[in-house]
Amino acid sequence: MKTRYRIAGAVAALLLAGAAQAHRQWMLPSATTLSGTDAWVTVDAAVSNDLFYFEHVPMRTDGIAVTQPDGSAGRIENAATGKFRSTFDVHLTQPGTYRIANVSTGLMGSYMLNGKRERLPRGTTQATLATALPAGATDVQTAEMANRNEIFVTLGAPTTTIFKPTGQGIEMAPVTHPNDLVSGEAATFQFLLDGKPAAGLKVTIIPGGIRYRDTLGQMDLTADQDGKIAVTWPQPGLYWMNATVGGVREGGPMGEGGAPAAPAGPP
Repeated sequence: MKTRYRIAGAVAALLLAGAAQAHRQWMLPSATTLSGTDAWVTVDAAVSNDLFYFEHVPMRTDGIAVTQPDGSAGRIENAATGKFRSTFDVHLTQPGTYRIANVSTGLMGSYMLNGKRERLPRGTTQATLATALPAGATDVQTAEMANRNEIFVTLGAPTTTIFKPTGQGIEMAPVTHPNDLVSGEAATFQFLLDGKPAAGLKVTIIPGGIRYRDTLGQMDLTADQDGKIAVTWPQPGLYWMNATVGGVREGGPMGEGGAPAAPAGPP
C-alpha cells in the first residue's frame, strides 16, 4: 500500500518592473488544513535569503488582507513585528478556504523638466499620475508594478470562491486546489496575466529548508499556451513558488519574492 503524504499549499505570484532584488518575501502558516468549525492559524512573515528562516527583515503587516471562504473580508489579529519577522493570527470561523495575501500596486517612472530627468514621487499611481507631474514635464516614462504574495488555509473541505481573478497582474487559477497537494502526484496550476492565460510564464519552485542542504533543489517550469504548469512534488515539505514578468529576476519585493506551499504530513 502506497503511503500518501500531503503537501498543504500556498502560492505566490509576482509581477514587477524595476530593479532586481536579492531577497525573498514569504508567509508561513502554522497549519494549512484544519478540521472543526472554529480554529486559529498563526502566520510568520519575513523577507530573507534562506526560505522560512528569519535572518533579514520582517514583512510589514499593514498591507495584509484576509479573504474568507464566502468572499467577505476577514482580518488579522495580534500582529507583532520584531527584528527579523512579523507574526499575526487569523481566526477561522467559516468552513472552506481562506486567502491571506499581501498585495500592492504602484507606478515607477521619470520625466524631463528643465533639461534634467526627475523621478516620480513615491506612491504615485495611475490615478494620481496627472497631478504628480509638474507643469512643463516632458518625456514621461512609467512602469507599473503589481506585487502579490499569498497563502491559502482551509477549514474543513476545500472551496474555490476566493480564486475568482481580479484581472490585475499575475494571478493563480488553480486546477489542483493548493490545499490538496500530495507528494509524488502531479498538481496543475493555471496562471493569468491581467486576466488572460500567461503563456510562456516562467515559474520557479524551491523546497524550503535550503539553509540546511547542499543543493537548492530548484524546479524551473514554463507555462503552456493556456498558462498552465504541472508539477510533481518530490517529497513532503514546504515549497515556495514564484512567477515574475517585467525584467525582474526571481526574488523582487514580494518584497522580495514568493510564498510557501506548506507544512506536510500524513493525510
